[in-house]
Amino acid sequence: MEFDYTVNTTKDFDSAVESVQKETQDAGMRVLYVHDMQKTLAEKGFQRDPFKIIEVCHAKYAHEFLNADIKIGLCEPCKINVYIKDGMTFISAMRPIVLPQFFPQADLKNMPAEMDQMLRDIVDKAK
Repeated sequence: MEFDYTVNTTKDFDSAVESVQKETQDAGMRVLYVHDMQKTLAEKGFQRDPFKIIEVCHAKYAHEFLNADIKIGLCEPCKINVYIKDGMTFISAMRPIVLPQFFPQADLKNMPAEMDQMLRDIVDKAK
């Protein structure tokens, strides 16, 4: 099982970031924060291609995951990355379907699969 779901897009970087944010809201989720890693690293003297980490949250699922195992907070909020590599723009999300591997004692029911589908849909629609 893949840890990530990654697609490349013909959109330019900024358009891809905006599209992820729009699709996140359309999916009933909230964008909590956007980390500009290129800017942050440049402030410390490191250069890299554009890279943003978009933190997204579905409050109901976040609450239920934390109730199942408080340590799942280490994996929250969900993250969708938009970055440029080798001149191409990519959109990548961590797959919640892997959570049972990290938290085998937690009774997660079908929540990882449901969140996984939501995130893959956001990525697919954003591309």
